[in-house]
Amino acid sequence: MKFGIVVFPGSNCDRDMQDALQNHLNKEVVMLWHKDKDISMFSTDDCIVLPGGFSYGDYLRCGAIARFSPMMQSVIDFANRGGKVLGVCNGFQILCESHLLPGVLLQNKNQQFICSNVYIKGPNTEALKIPIAHGEGRYYADDKLLDELEKNNQVLFTYCSDEGVANEFCNPNGACRGIAGIRNKEGNVFGMMPHPERAVSPLLGNTDGKKVFELLGLN
Repeated sequence: MKFGIVVFPGSNCDRDMQDALQNHLNKEVVMLWHKDKDISMFSTDDCIVLPGGFSYGDYLRCGAIARFSPMMQSVIDFANRGGKVLGVCNGFQILCESHLLPGVLLQNKNQQFICSNVYIKGPNTEALKIPIAHGEGRYYADDKLLDELEKNNQVLFTYCSDEGVANEFCNPNGACRGIAGIRNKEGNVFGMMPHPERAVSPLLGNTDGKKVFELLGLN
């Protein structure tokens, strides 16, 4: 599997993602400038990544301007053809703004930027320690959509304690139903607020991020 990482003005986790994929998961990586359009070198077995950061300085809604970058139309077409797309943090926001994923990301409940380690879990998985760093990471959708996400097994990760227990005290940003990541109905577009690329190196004392890529089928 080959990976393309889209770089927007304001991206600040693109090189972290490149390092994680190349040096810790041994993947081939191609950096993609947001003003380019050509991703013909990727097949639908490959994956395009939208990294974290502050695309266009978050001057409008987070991800709202990046959604109109020339590269994004190619990414949308790629996703609609079944290609895998992963959005992390700001990338998750861009996916929601592009309507590749449902729902929105709102300002954190405490109205403050949060940078810390949290625990998340997927269905039938143990708690994984993954860093977060965001000011607008509160996933929001109405109850009807939330019920659909749960019914269709589209909730990838929820916030939890280090023992895997989900409650309001483990929810760092006030996300609806503690949602930390979701996928689309087709199962090829993934979005999450925590940063798995920051938890892949033994030198940092945490490699739980590798398990995230594995759970997403991107290892």
